[in-house]
Amino acid sequence: MSKEVDRRSFLQKSLAASTGAALAASFEEQNLLAKLKGKGPKSSVKDSGKGLPTGKIGPLNISRVICGGNLIGGWAHDRDLIYVSDLVKAYHSDEKVFETFELAEEKGVNTFLGNLVSAPVLNRYWNERGGKIQWISDAGGAKTLKDAVKRSVDEGASSVYLNGGASDSAAKQGKIDFLNETLEYIKTFDVPCGIGAHSLETVKDCVKAGLKPDYWVKTLHTDNYWSATPKEHRSGFDVLNKWSRDRNKYHDNMWCTNPEETIEYMNSIEQPWIAFKVMAAGAIYPSKAFKFAYEGGADFICAGMFDFQVTEDIMIARNILNDKTLNSRRKRPWRG
Repeated sequence: MSKEVDRRSFLQKSLAASTGAALAASFEEQNLLAKLKGKGPKSSVKDSGKGLPTGKIGPLNISRVICGGNLIGGWAHDRDLIYVSDLVKAYHSDEKVFETFELAEEKGVNTFLGNLVSAPVLNRYWNERGGKIQWISDAGGAKTLKDAVKRSVDEGASSVYLNGGASDSAAKQGKIDFLNETLEYIKTFDVPCGIGAHSLETVKDCVKAGLKPDYWVKTLHTDNYWSATPKEHRSGFDVLNKWSRDRNKYHDNMWCTNPEETIEYMNSIEQPWIAFKVMAAGAIYPSKAFKFAYEGGADFICAGMFDFQVTEDIMIARNILNDKTLNSRRKRPWRG
């Protein structure tokens, strides 16, 4: 029995297990079932059909939508559902990753953002399928940042940046010099270098210290969704406290607690900005999330997508980017 039949049988039985399951199924579930039957549903999104725009980060030509690596690498966020990362890993066989990359490239996405965990499947995709997707490495997946940088470039990364977890931790401890040293190390490999952050304070500290990355990777999403931490409980973002048992501190459901302040500050940043966690790990619809990020000044967005989400997500992004009124709603000029 083929894997497709196995998966279709599992989904059908799972959905049929409850009364009215077909009606209760999410769009993604309905979409996946239909695809497995060979009949994908017609999207309600009307495609502008004008291609996916690109921008520049150093010498690299980057699609305005970047394929995120969390789902492919297995770092799925789903609030208190502890089995989701294992489920995502089980779904993403190498063949499924190949299919996702191929579909993304077909729709105009030319860049993937992820860490060393994905290097083996990326190299297989390039070598066996002739894939051209570029890789931005987040310098994760090794014992040290410098080791991750070197291994990333050796494995084919077109660019490397310091991931938000490492940058936030170093900034919190006052180790900006360490970040600058690592940034300068990346530059020795002659690839564009960046700094990532969940906390806006990390960006501010780096700018104040005079760090000069080629681009920034900063979270941006609205705070208008059900599981967002209430504003009265926000005393300033502290990424190291978001797993705290103290309910007045942050849990794994917000990655940008001050979106308005983030937008205002990033308006002054002259380097290109990749916004990530724009859908707050699946809590915000792409149509709302992408619009908010682009209008908020992001030059690129990094979006984690299953294969059955790629087509519609790219159509949504393309329609927003091709809207002639977008520039009038952006206060920040395009920096990339």
